[in-house]
Amino acid sequence: MILLTRVDHRLLHGQVAFSWTQGLGADCILIANDDVPVNEIRKTTIKLAKPQGVKLVIKNIEDSIAALQSGVTDKYKLFIVVESIADAKKLADSHPEIQKINLGGIKAKEGTRSIGKAVNVLPEEEVLLKEMVDHGIEVEIRQVPTDKKVAVTEVL
Repeated sequence: MILLTRVDHRLLHGQVAFSWTQGLGADCILIANDDVPVNEIRKTTIKLAKPQGVKLVIKNIEDSIAALQSGVTDKYKLFIVVESIADAKKLADSHPEIQKINLGGIKAKEGTRSIGKAVNVLPEEEVLLKEMVDHGIEVEIRQVPTDKKVAVTEVL
């Protein structure tokens, strides 16, 4: 069962790993990212941030989609973390069980505008967010579970 899909450019890191995992009651974290499985430094860093007693799976986007579609993840209370809005959309398009997307941290770069604390989006990412909302997916901005939920539709 997919509890939440989070977009965070840092992927898994201390405070967020613990607060979200505990807040959601997740027993498995899926890092869906094309770079991490082949980048030993990033993979090691992410493994260090994993909360004790929680399963950690690191797969590229295509393998993540295949795992979700195969049903092998169904037995877990799954917390999915991706690095970009585009990756979140790919997963959501391929797996209708993804109904909630949390925007937690998207760093500023040239051409982005801030739509929330630590959330910066490019015009093409705004289009993707609107498409997900139009398909009935709840997209919200929150750093940690105790923050007030801000619907992305309020800030676009």
